[in-house]
Formats: sequence, structure tokens, C-alpha cells
Amino acid sequence: QVQLVESGGGLVQPGGSLRLSCAASGFTFSMYVMRWYRQAPGKERELVAAIGSVGSTNYADSVKGRFTISRDNAKNTVYLQMNSLKPEDTAVYYCNAIGRFHSSDRAYWGQGTQVTVSS
Repeated sequence: QVQLVESGGGLVQPGGSLRLSCAASGFTFSMYVMRWYRQAPGKERELVAAIGSVGSTNYADSVKGRFTISRDNAKNTVYLQMNSLKPEDTAVYYCNAIGRFHSSDRAYWGQGTQVTVSS
């Protein structure tokens, strides 16, 4: 049973911080690229950050220098540290896992966690 369960979202003031977690189970976590997406009302879902199996990272320009993605393969968990939050960061944040294999590509999604940045 594949599961991705996000946690850590909530309401914070501009300039505040949150740490999102995504706990994975039911697949070989270390073999997958892990990504965080977000979607605000009326907007397309956008890639926020990604981390590869050996720790390479990619970030959207809008979050560079503020967000940090990391993973702990021993705990099957990926994190998103979010600092200096802005109202524009308000969105539902989704955890995504993607694996590309000889037989087939595989992708899994979490249910999302709400992040609201407001004074």
C-alpha cells in the first residue's frame, strides 16, 4: 500500500517559518526522486523543489534562498524547510514521488497540506 502523508502545514505570519514533512511507505523510497508541488486557488500546480536519490536539488526561482528540501532515506521522509514566508506562498503543498524504471514510470502523490501565510 503506497502512501505519502504530508504534515506540518498551518497558519503563519509573513516572515515566519514552517517545516513540512512527507512520510512515505509502500515503495523503495531511496530509488525515487522526491518533489514538492504547490497549488493556489485559480493557479496551476507548480513545482517548488525536487531532490534526487543522491541529494541533488532543484528549486523554483520564487523560493530559492528561502526554502530547503532534504530527505532522510533511513526514515523514508522528505522535508521542506520554509523560511521568510510570504503571502504568495499560500497554497496546498503536495508531496510527489517519481521513479523511472525499465518496466514503467511510477508516480505517487500525497493528499496535500495547507499552508497559509497571512497577518
